[in-house]
Amino acid sequence: MGVLTSLLASAETTHTAANREAYAQPFTGLDEGQLERFFRGRSLFRQAWVVAPSRDEAVDGLGPLYNRVSCIACHPKNGRGQAPEHGQPMRSMLLRFSLPGHDDHGGPKPHPLYGDQLNDQGVPGVPGEGRAHVHWEEQAVPLGDGETVMLRKPRVELRELAYGPLDAVLTSARVGSPVIGLGLLEAIDERTLHAMASEAKPDGVTGQVNQVWSVERQRTEAGRFGLKANQPDLRQQIAHAMLGDLGITSPLAPVQNCTPTQLACAQAAHGGEPELDALQLGDLHFYLAHLAVPARRQQAEPAVIEGEKLFAASGCSACHRPELITGTHPLYPALTQQRIAPYTDLLLHDMGPGLADGREDYLANGRQWRTAALWGLGLSERITPGSGYLHDGRARILEEAIVWHGGEAEVARQRYAALSKGERQAIRAFLESL
Repeated sequence: MGVLTSLLASAETTHTAANREAYAQPFTGLDEGQLERFFRGRSLFRQAWVVAPSRDEAVDGLGPLYNRVSCIACHPKNGRGQAPEHGQPMRSMLLRFSLPGHDDHGGPKPHPLYGDQLNDQGVPGVPGEGRAHVHWEEQAVPLGDGETVMLRKPRVELRELAYGPLDAVLTSARVGSPVIGLGLLEAIDERTLHAMASEAKPDGVTGQVNQVWSVERQRTEAGRFGLKANQPDLRQQIAHAMLGDLGITSPLAPVQNCTPTQLACAQAAHGGEPELDALQLGDLHFYLAHLAVPARRQQAEPAVIEGEKLFAASGCSACHRPELITGTHPLYPALTQQRIAPYTDLLLHDMGPGLADGREDYLANGRQWRTAALWGLGLSERITPGSGYLHDGRARILEEAIVWHGGEAEVARQRYAALSKGERQAIRAFLESL
């Protein structure tokens, strides 16, 4: 135990910055070579990729079909993307597609004409797949003391479809998530995930480990990344996003995302095979794995102390677990044996019909979502003002996000709704201290 305590005490994975760059800080203590690698990865994350061929072969290969030209476009300041206003096109939101059933590895079955994601942009000569516009439907939900919360839900309208009809398609709107602390979540041992899933929990809470396909190791593993925990590790999450969002191939996703009917897409020039090479993928992985987490603030404030107690008493910490210990990371020693406070269990939970997208993803059913990590939550509005919360950005304020919870979180939601206004404000003060 003495060795473990020593390792935990040496953690350099948090920082005290609370400005608009609070999601962009590296671990302290990285040596010169590690910092150089971190900044190479940061440059790639912020890089605006260009259409091939170009003079700079290191950053060409955008598309042929894509959503945005950079990672940072959907993760501004490394934070949350934003849902569009009523009737407006998507900017940092995307739309997942699938058909009922599963692919060869148990994952979502892609649409034969459009694949697994709507790519609204195309390089010259390649038509974008179409346009998605969001319309918001609102409802008033009463709380126990007579106050009401206005909840909004997106209805997506598809226009200008370029490759045929989307019969029987399942859709799911998603906004970009914050990218801090991902290396630490990657270092959580798979046995820890299964142990948390097996624990007896109160209020009908269960929790499930998703089982997903590892491209690199050619086997089924525990899922931990993605809104439905549909990626086994950070490298595959990066490769999947580079291909799906930017049309950039990599060693883990070497084939362009053109369907058989998208002939112009298949014939378009590419930026190399692959376009993101192994070194670049490694640099992106190192960067995202070593983004530090903002330290908590105002912990001694009476409202924060009360709110933390109410958060636990309401049952929220059954899923948003306040403390975990990482295992041994296979590549990066700085991530090993760290005591962290992510406020997630990385498990799938049934969140009820209100948040359901009806779309399966490996073992995740249409009502299940992975518990969102809450660390850094209190700085979200400062970093990306107006970005909102939940998987599709529907919640404009924290209270809306809480009241949307249902399913396994229904009892906790009811406890929250029954609190006094002052007690609810205390919970929000606690969340804003994270």
